[in-house]
Parts: sequence; C-alpha cells; structure tokens
Amino acid sequence: MDIRKIKDTFMKHTIFGVAAFNILIVFSIFFYVFTNGMKFFGEGSITDFLLGKTWIPLSDLYGFLPLLAGSFWVSIIALGISIPLSLFTAIYIAEYASKKTREVFKVLIETMAALPSVVLGYIGLYVFSKYIRDIFGLNSGLTALNGGVLLAIMAIPTMVSIADDAIMALDKSYKEASLAIGANKLETIVKVLLPAAFPGIFAGIMLGFGRIIGETMTVLMVTGNSPILNSGPLTAVRTLTATIAAEMGEVTIGDQHYYSLFTLGIVLFAISFLTNTVADHFIHKSRKNIG
Repeated sequence: MDIRKIKDTFMKHTIFGVAAFNILIVFSIFFYVFTNGMKFFGEGSITDFLLGKTWIPLSDLYGFLPLLAGSFWVSIIALGISIPLSLFTAIYIAEYASKKTREVFKVLIETMAALPSVVLGYIGLYVFSKYIRDIFGLNSGLTALNGGVLLAIMAIPTMVSIADDAIMALDKSYKEASLAIGANKLETIVKVLLPAAFPGIFAGIMLGFGRIIGETMTVLMVTGNSPILNSGPLTAVRTLTATIAAEMGEVTIGDQHYYSLFTLGIVLFAISFLTNTVADHFIHKSRKNIG
C-alpha cells in the first residue's frame, strides 16, 4: 500500500471520528437536558406547565405562558426591525454599492457581529432605556422594546450576509434578461432578483431568528425580568433564556424548580431544531435553484 493511500485513509477516518464525536456531544447534551426536564413532570402537570399563567417558583407555580409571551414580544420586535433593515442593506450592497463601498459595509457588518452581547446590554441599560422611558413616558425603559431593538442589532449581520450572498449568487442572466425586455433596475430587483433569491434570504431570516430566540445576556440586562402574561412592547418581560440564566444558580439541585428549568431548555432545543431545519431546507432549495 503506497503512502498516499495510507494518508488518505488516515484523514478519512480522522475526519469521520471528529464529526462523529461532535454529533455524540450534541446528542449527549440533548439527552441530559431531556432526561432532567422530563423529571419535572413526575411532580408537576404538563397541562399546568404549558397553560399556566403564573411563573412563581417560590409558590410552586411554573406556568410557561408568561415566559413564552416575553420571548414572543422580544422576538417580534427584533424581527420587525431587523428584516426590513437587513433586506434593504443587502440590496444596496449587492446592487448599488461600488466595490470599495461594498468592502466597507462588509467590514462594518462583521464588526457588528463581533460585538459582545454584554456590551450591547450595557448600551441598552444606560442609553436606550433612558430614551424609551422619556419618549413613551414610562417609569422604566427596561421593556420588551428595549430588548427587541438590541436583538435586532445582533441579528442584522447574519441576515445581511446571507441575503447578500443569496443575491450575489444568482446567475447574471436573471438581471440581463429582465433589463433586456425593458424593466428598470428597481423592477428587476423587486420582481426578478428577490423572488429568485428568496430561499436564501428566508434562510438568513430563520438563522437570525435563531440568534434572537437564543440570546441570553442582553435580554437578561434590559427587559426588566418580569414574568407577566399580560405584557406588551412597552412593559417589562422575561424570556425563556433569561429565566434559565437568572434562576439556575439559585436553585437546589434535584428539586422541582431545578427540573423546571431543564424543561424550558427542552422548549428552546425544540425551537432551535425547528429553526435550523427550516433554514437548512431553504438553503438547499436556494442552492438547487442556483444550480
């Protein structure tokens, strides 16, 4: 057996081993979270958990809905801000910006992606909260709106990068054919390029949503941490991730409160899995369309 074949075989098995090890780690984490989360229902009711309207662990009330409402408001606000801004930015970078301007925007977007969440949390805590409080006449600016704005900033780099790549990856014949039959540049973008690049753009949105729903530190700092069901954009809320981060260090290992936080972890796992599955589907669809 020659040396080249030995090297190829060795690298093949090494790469396979690393990949299998990574998969094993992911499944081990999920198994650990799932088994501990299921122990919660040994004492608690799944109906009370899913439909409960109050989260007060000291009173043994573990209603899931207030936390879901908090995550919902923060996510909706973040998506409402980030999707249009990301789409317009991606269109400008891909279709209007010069080569030099494109490079500058790429650097800025990468810099945004590198910002630590705790730094954004401080900005929200001491800057944004003051303006939100003064503009809307609130007692406190620590609201779902504050968290949503910051999470939008965190999601924009992911959405812009993938949307830009999706538009740039389109064959030039799309644009040339549209312009050749008399469409102007704006009509070409709206009626030809965006529909053709939609699978990739939607994949970017889903991955951005995954970043939004999974963020912990920022929402822990700026949303007020109030698990209230009847919440809204201008009220304090608490998200699923913030609840786990805030309470895990204070619980007694093995009690119902401890296991309830793992149950929240199962919910987050399910949301992340669904988000990544949908994103992966549209990424493959985008590549198929391009191919």
